[in-house]
Formats: sequence, structure tokens, C-alpha cells
Amino acid sequence: MSSSKILKVGIVGLEFGAEFIPIYQQHPNAEMYAICQRTESKLNEVGDQYGVEVRYTDYDKMLADPNIDVIHINTPLQLHADQVVAALEAGKHVGCTIPMATSVEDCKRIVDAQQRTGLTYMMMETTLYSREFLYLQELYRTGALGKVQFLRASHHQDMTGWPSYWDGMPPMYNGTHAIGPTLGLGGNQAEYVQCLGSGSVFDRMKGQYGSPFAIESTHIKFLDSDTGAEVTRHLWAVAREYRESFDVYGSIRSFEWAQTEDAAHVLYLGEKPERITVPDFADRLPEPIRHFTTAGVYTAGGETEHRSFVQGGGHGGSHPHLANRLLQAVLGEAEPFPNAVQAANITCSGILSHESAMRGGERVYLPEWTLTDKKPIVVELDQDVQPPWAKEYALTP
Repeated sequence: MSSSKILKVGIVGLEFGAEFIPIYQQHPNAEMYAICQRTESKLNEVGDQYGVEVRYTDYDKMLADPNIDVIHINTPLQLHADQVVAALEAGKHVGCTIPMATSVEDCKRIVDAQQRTGLTYMMMETTLYSREFLYLQELYRTGALGKVQFLRASHHQDMTGWPSYWDGMPPMYNGTHAIGPTLGLGGNQAEYVQCLGSGSVFDRMKGQYGSPFAIESTHIKFLDSDTGAEVTRHLWAVAREYRESFDVYGSIRSFEWAQTEDAAHVLYLGEKPERITVPDFADRLPEPIRHFTTAGVYTAGGETEHRSFVQGGGHGGSHPHLANRLLQAVLGEAEPFPNAVQAANITCSGILSHESAMRGGERVYLPEWTLTDKKPIVVELDQDVQPPWAKEYALTP
């Protein structure tokens, strides 16, 4: 980073949020200034562990602190909209964990607040900074995949043992881990969705959200493109190891995510499969935080005990990339990704997919305010080589 400015960061929510404290402490453009947690014992435990002196149990008091430049929100998803809007209106730049919100109306509130204040908002979507995504993004932009013909993504998860507000939640209300990479790879936007619900959750859960489905599977039509994606998500009563995945089917090369956590991803050149180890991209980061792409930070020994690591494999080394991009955006050195409008398009694709499922798979269009005139990155099909992989292509990521 070219700037020498130091931004004072405040983190609210110290379960998953504590993962980011040492990253900000070691980032050359950040001061890990303040933390906020309603439970005072947890607040002091984390503050003492990491030596953070400024502590709040009241979020409004934290927002009133004039020293804070950036608020990083890691609270339960139903709190995101109110907390993001309040932070923007308090003059703070904001990074917030996923999803953006749980209703279309709340996503609009955030977009409006960001545009009104002109401050930075970034949805901290881990899959868009995972080493798998960065690898596929590079292959696509160098032409090694050829024309992308289709994408498929999934997020399999059993929420047993999580807080009760998850009980019976429509799977696509929190679908951004799967939706994000399908849209993000080529800078696409969702034009409309069509979704089917399948199976059933436990009877005790059906009343909380009025949703009966165990699985929701949606098709996303990309704006200004002949390409689309299929995304599947479940939370309850489905036997499957945890998996956040996305597959990319290109005219030259295709990528399929490993079926299990101990297996290898597969890259195809035409019909020829090759099991691969995806490279790390720590060299894109400031040197002091590069080591966080391969290790967690919850305990003194660097062991990874938080559920994001137990179930998610450490989110693909994304955490330092997320923190770095947020700081770059605030400093004006990079665009926030995803920004407020992009985050709304991703998040509303999930919310409206559930609406489509409840309406029997009806096509539902994304609101105009979730769209921009920015064109996607397009690699055209090579019409001179049939099949495309018959010609020798060098893999040059």
C-alpha cells in the first residue's frame, strides 16, 4: 500500500470478529483501537488477550467515539442493517460480515445510506477472497478457462448447535458464500432468479420464518450475458459434510471443487482431469499480515478453534485479504468489493430466490437499484478451434 496513513479500527462482535484483531494489529495502515461486545465478561476476555484497551458494551457509545475511522461489524445477521446504517450516519466507514441484510428493504436502506454519506461500505464476503476464487479469477482473466459457459455453487451446512434464530431460516437468506463467486468471477450482475424448494425442515422450525424447505436451489440469469449459474443451499436435516464450493465450466478448462475436505480440486483441460493444489496469494498482501492466509489466530498457539475453521477450512485464507481491501478502499487505493450495490445484488439474489421458491419457482427480477451500467469481463468463444481445447493452450495464471 502506498499510503502511510493509519486508520483506527473498531470491531463489534467478538466471536468470529476476534479473528480479525491480530490482522489489524499487524497491518501497517491500521490501529486496532476499540472493541465492542454486549457481554462484558467476553469483552474483557478478548480485550485482555489481545491488549485492546478501548472497550464498549454499548454500540451507540462506540459510534460516538470520534477517534474511530472504520467499524468492522461481525454481529448476528439480523442486526446488520441497523448497525451498518447507524455507523454510516455516524460518519464511520464500514465493513460488515455477510449477508448484507435479511430483507430487500434493508439492503436498500444500506445502499441509500452509503450513497447519501459517500462513505465506504464493503460486504466482507470471504469466498471472494479465498485462494480458490483468486486462482479462478486469474485463470479466467488470462484466457486459460476460455469462455465461461456455466457456474455451479453450493453451501452445505448443518446449523445444529448454532443460535436459535437460525432455526427454520430459509437457506437462501444466507446464500452469499455460494452466490458471491458465481457473480464475482466475471463481474456479473444477477438479472433474475428462479428457485425451487425441496424437502422439509423439522416441524418445530417451520413457524419462525414460515419456510418449509430443507434445500433451496436457484438459477441465476446474468445481466447482459448468455451465461447463468445454479446455486444450492441447505441448513437442516440433510446429510452432507460442510462444503462451500463453486465449479466453473469453461470452453477450454473447467474447475470442480473437491467433494470432501480431504480431497483435491480438479482442473480439466478438455476431457483430461488433473488434481491440483491451489496456490496461495499471500504475496498480494503487506508482508506483516501474509502469514494469516494459512493460520488462524484464536489461540496463542495459532490453532483454529472457531466454527468458521472447524466447518469452513479457514475460509480459504481470505481474512487478511478482506481486512486489507477494506483499508485500501477507505484510503482510496482500491474500490470496495463488493460495494453496497454489488452486495445488494448478491444478497437480494438469495432473498428473492426464497421468494421464488415460495411462489413455485416463479421468475423474480432483481430491483433496478441493485444494478449498475458496469459491463462484465467477457472472454468470447474461439470460433476457429473446435473443440477449443484441441489447440495447445499454456496454463499461465
